[in-house]
Amino acid sequence: MKCWVTKSGYKIIRVLAGRSNVFLLTNGEKNILIDTSTSYLWGKLQRRLGLLNIETIDYLVLTHSHFDHAANAKRIKTKYKPTIVIHKNEALSLSRGEMAIPNGTLIFTTLLVRTLGRLIPKSLLEYTPCEPDLLIDSDYSFKTIGFNACLTHTPGHTKGSLSLIVDDEIAIVGDTLFGVFRWSVNPPYADNRNTMINSWKKLLDTKCLIFLPSHGSAIKRSLLKHNFRKIQKIDLGQKSE
Repeated sequence: MKCWVTKSGYKIIRVLAGRSNVFLLTNGEKNILIDTSTSYLWGKLQRRLGLLNIETIDYLVLTHSHFDHAANAKRIKTKYKPTIVIHKNEALSLSRGEMAIPNGTLIFTTLLVRTLGRLIPKSLLEYTPCEPDLLIDSDYSFKTIGFNACLTHTPGHTKGSLSLIVDDEIAIVGDTLFGVFRWSVNPPYADNRNTMINSWKKLLDTKCLIFLPSHGSAIKRSLLKHNFRKIQKIDLGQKSE
């Protein structure tokens, strides 16, 4: 399991990788789990947490309510007794265990959503409902439990997408960024592309050097900055035509 250590000595451990990354933020006493992956990986998630000797989780942060991020929330709540945190705009979807298909951000994914989106069985996107405990509207600090870490609203992929800024050094960003391709950070799907780009700017306004997405590998600040400037130039060029 890959691990990053911040300047305050916090460990960010990638508990699951592949289909959807799951991260654990720990200071040795308190534990914050970020996302849960899909339901079929529940057994693997439990085993990995067992290897880390995790018996309790203080907070479960859901970056958003899509099934590949929140499907095991109810199971985690039952077994590890965390406070479940999500943005208020995602609460209803979590409590119903459902999600809507987001728009495509690329030509291919836009066509895919338009042609096949309606054909995807609703059951494939559903999961066990879970009631959240703490709804976030604006920034939320974890200093009360010993972390220099803050949740911030980074909408675009979904209306209530959240990112966790740790030590103003590493950000865990859900699907606000994708780390699948070495040259791109652009998620293939988003409810609102322009809002998502504004969230990239918000992330760049931090001092974070590393961004950990839910899909793919860690993203360096230089790559995010390059993609942001590239999209700005494209958008400006389209407006001037």
